[in-house]
Amino acid sequence: MLRLSTHFRGPAFPLTCRALSAMASSLLAEQPTFAWLKDLGLGVENNGVYNGKWGGRGEVSLEMGKIAVEGLGEVQEYIDICDYAVGLSRMFGGPMLPSERAGHALVEMWNPLGLVGIITAFNFPVAVSGWNTAIALVCGNCCLWKGAPTTPLTSVAVTRILSEVFQSNKLPGAICSLTCGGADIGAAMARDERLDLLSFTGSTAVGKQVAVTVKERFGEESLVIIYYGNNAIIAMDDADLDMLVPSVLFAAVGTAGQRCTSTRRLMLHESIHDTVVERLVKAYKQVRIGDPLEPNTLCGPLHTKQATETYKTAVEQAQQQGGKIAYGGKVIDRPGNYVEPTIITEMQHNAPMVLTETFVPILYVLKFKNFEEAISWNNEAKQGLSSSLFTKDLGRIFKWLGPKGSDCGIVNVNIPTSGAEIGGAFGGEKHTGGGRESGSDAWKQYMHRSTCTINYTKELPLAQGIKFE
Repeated sequence: MLRLSTHFRGPAFPLTCRALSAMASSLLAEQPTFAWLKDLGLGVENNGVYNGKWGGRGEVSLEMGKIAVEGLGEVQEYIDICDYAVGLSRMFGGPMLPSERAGHALVEMWNPLGLVGIITAFNFPVAVSGWNTAIALVCGNCCLWKGAPTTPLTSVAVTRILSEVFQSNKLPGAICSLTCGGADIGAAMARDERLDLLSFTGSTAVGKQVAVTVKERFGEESLVIIYYGNNAIIAMDDADLDMLVPSVLFAAVGTAGQRCTSTRRLMLHESIHDTVVERLVKAYKQVRIGDPLEPNTLCGPLHTKQATETYKTAVEQAQQQGGKIAYGGKVIDRPGNYVEPTIITEMQHNAPMVLTETFVPILYVLKFKNFEEAISWNNEAKQGLSSSLFTKDLGRIFKWLGPKGSDCGIVNVNIPTSGAEIGGAFGGEKHTGGGRESGSDAWKQYMHRSTCTINYTKELPLAQGIKFE
């Protein structure tokens, strides 16, 4: 909790020394000269700022803007990954391998890295930190987390809970530390050699800078990096439309299109194209847009005013490139960063805007002739995070999952591109970064591996039968 004192630097005012002396005994927020502080939402006491005691609270929906049920789901995901990590702590380890030399054994040992740096984005201010923190901790590491600069209260709230858990178990709270700040803090973390691993989740542009810095001092193995994705759903002529339409609605409109796994491209077989578009438009018309804390809201605001401008520019450019707005396309005239979830048809599959990942609720609908064409369109995006195929044909399903199918890190069948479970490794390929977080064997990135050869005899045979006498 922060109390605003005369040390607070606001706009320049022609204050005399006498005036400053008179004000020194009071708080700035109480003085008429600094009434502008109220316009910033600042008062005498400001919850959420850490001064040695945890006085604030963070709410995902208030800071990020996602609807309450998604915010609760994100918190549940953190709980789930903690449960998963506890079980994992008794399972991971290396194998004992046979040796070519008699009386020898090969053992693969996994040991903690040390200090893991975690940089997360605004769109999942709770869950993504949990993916990293829970796994890193059970692997024996300490963590330093930098959340997004636009969701600091959520970061503080999560760290408060962690500190209480550590204290109740007689462990130092510094095991999992928090730093708040912007790009300068992230750059410092990337440069700091005391961080044995840096996990970054965010935009491609920033991630590339982080990757270059980390690789210069460590190498690729010391970086877990996940960028966003230009994700696609392919619907074949035999797709179950009763499953397809709500799946697309959730994946394209959920979180106002601000998930890294949000569906941005919908590829429809020409035989079902018009029917699906008609049903989607009807579904979009029923989406309730508004206050994310209201229980009936399905789509909240975009996170920032900049995102709203990105939305407007994308709609304009898509139309210039031949796109036709089937639904939406407008900024909503109300306080906040509200926009209409948008469906755009008649675009070419390789149009610049179709191949540009835009972090807003815009869905480009494409019409294809055959399965091979759809796969090639899916794979032509520079990013390779998530993808999904809707079909009942087993032959198509297994081709989709195989080497001639999707080139993404997440390859789904008959479900949306978003909504990944914590038990699987989360990450992508190509410009998405190639790192993995959460489940499966992603834990290996938080430890270092040693191959140990143990000689339990009195002989000293050399490998490959070499004689050195």
